[in-house]
Amino acid sequence: MNNMATAPSPLVMTEAAAQRVRVLAADEGDPSLMLRLAVTGGGCSGFSYNFSLDADATGDDQIYEFHGSKLVIDEASLDLLKGCQIDYVDDLMAASFRVSNPNATATCGCGTSFAV
Repeated sequence: MNNMATAPSPLVMTEAAAQRVRVLAADEGDPSLMLRLAVTGGGCSGFSYNFSLDADATGDDQIYEFHGSKLVIDEASLDLLKGCQIDYVDDLMAASFRVSNPNATATCGCGTSFAV
């Protein structure tokens, strides 16, 4: 099925992000839902972050657990996300998951796309 990470995680998810995943999963009536983070080509800067809730993982996914919530990332995306922090921010501008990516050489103003 998938690989539950046993080695140290190459990225981190904050308690705020983990709490939001738990709330969203509860709202969906399925506490087993995981946060899926994928990187796709496109966006203002070349690559885009895509967040979704997922109950399943594929053979090329890695699953990491943080603060009681699971984060699932495919192998191709993981290469672009090493060293990242996944956070959830609720401020006057918006409420959203945010990625702090030390590998990004450029980011867009909306914070959802980046270049390496």
